[in-house]
Amino acid sequence: MIGTRSGLCDPFPTLVQRIVQEAMIVDDRIIKIDHFLNHRIDTDLMHAIGAELANRLVPFAPELILTAEASGIPPALATAFACRIPLVYAKKYDPAVPAPALTRRVPSPTKGRETQLAITARFLPAGSRVAIVDDFLANGRTALALAEMAQEAGANLVAAAFVVEKMFQQGRDPLVTLGLPVIALAQIERFADGRPVIAGWPT
Repeated sequence: MIGTRSGLCDPFPTLVQRIVQEAMIVDDRIIKIDHFLNHRIDTDLMHAIGAELANRLVPFAPELILTAEASGIPPALATAFACRIPLVYAKKYDPAVPAPALTRRVPSPTKGRETQLAITARFLPAGSRVAIVDDFLANGRTALALAEMAQEAGANLVAAAFVVEKMFQQGRDPLVTLGLPVIALAQIERFADGRPVIAGWPT
């Protein structure tokens, strides 16, 4: 099931069970699952995540997966492998990115600084069907930057898919405003007593 602005997605049990059992919450705002998702990577779990995201993207027939380095690459690559389509990732600004380049500056509240993303324009062909895949959807700024760059290139955005969505940060709103279907395998409604509350999952 694909969520709308306020809708829910079906939770992916393989992932949600790991989050519920192993997640650490920091300052009631940051969820730490980097020991299996985006720093130390559980390859069996990532393979399953890629297969599930690919399955949920089937109705949109993407021709290319788009993400941002660095933590978006593992789930995006696993999804691209499962879909058997190319992956393009936005680099954190490198002056060696060949021109013409698509760029956006993205503020990071958790890191307290801005990151500039850059993509070589010819890697996003005009008219291609592009799906965004990333590890987290929080405030939505990175996903929105990717969407804007894809649109600037003339690509056809078909969906945005995420491993984990922090619903209380309302990052899906700008994506839904663009008309993008939003997919998430685990949606965190809030933190309660130092634990994540997952939408559609028994507490």
